Amino acid sequence: MIWFKFVLCFTVILLAGTKLAKYGDAIAEKTGLGRMWIGLVLLAAITSMPELVTSVSSVALVHSADLALGTLLGSCCFNLSLLALLDILHRRTPVLSEASRGHVITAGWGALLIAIAGASMIAGGRLSSLAFGRVGIPSIVVVILYLLGMWWMFRQDRSQRLHAASATSPRYDKFTGRTVCIRFALAAAAVIVAGILLSHVGNEISETTGWGSTFVGTLFLAAATSAPELVVAITALRMGALDLAVADILGANMLNIAFIVPVDLAQGQGFILSSLSPVSQSGHVIVASVAVAMSFVVIIGLRFRQRHKLLGVLSWYAPVLIALYVFGAYRLFTSSAGL
Repeated sequence: MIWFKFVLCFTVILLAGTKLAKYGDAIAEKTGLGRMWIGLVLLAAITSMPELVTSVSSVALVHSADLALGTLLGSCCFNLSLLALLDILHRRTPVLSEASRGHVITAGWGALLIAIAGASMIAGGRLSSLAFGRVGIPSIVVVILYLLGMWWMFRQDRSQRLHAASATSPRYDKFTGRTVCIRFALAAAAVIVAGILLSHVGNEISETTGWGSTFVGTLFLAAATSAPELVVAITALRMGALDLAVADILGANMLNIAFIVPVDLAQGQGFILSSLSPVSQSGHVIVASVAVAMSFVVIIGLRFRQRHKLLGVLSWYAPVLIALYVFGAYRLFTSSAGL
């Protein structure tokens, strides 16, 4: 029965996610905001809702900071590994070579936020007194940097669109703005509800494995809650909306770290990044380090554009991203198992 619910939720996400990408692309065209900005803000906010609900529920109901943090950080690694999948599916040229250079800022800003979270975990109890009410000061710094980053990227994206001559013809003339917004809202609601239910089903499945909460949260729950990003990104790629796909993935990573603030509020027992046990702390630091390393690989791929794929199949960064993700999973499993 559990697996039936898992398949059912994923099917809803698959069907609604394709519509979400389509009408998100239509909103970008009709508003003139651009695919990068719509993916970075609107789609990322919607596809990241399962991570938010799962992480908050983990501390508020299950009282497990490990599951909450594992879901957020593990989702960052899983999202970045999706870029390797997109590169494999994008048969013509390396996927990052065709994406906007503006994504370099997004990937770099995401790496900065993850690094701050990792440094806070390493500092541990030494930062426990640095709090403003029920929220840790490092969490507040993360949110401020997130908002500054979004403002900066909005200005950069608007500047690029003002100086770029658009040669593409409208694709969604048959839809009115009202119709697009209504259908987008319905698809978004379906993705959010199914994504949240999927995360709870994933939690039920994970409880039967007997593995450590850090390992389960980082891999199983993170993969389950990232299902919307997976479906939306692949759909956007097949539509030719490459910047929409990449922006959704990188924007979701930034939001995952910013979600530490509501997790702090839900926990109500101190700053989550300074309240981890030594064993779980090492596991989370490993995941954060892998996420930063994967972000830098993406930055290099965006900055130094490869013209042709290796053997016409994949780009150099695709196997590197996959290898880093597998390495992080292995190190996390061994640290959780005490090996």
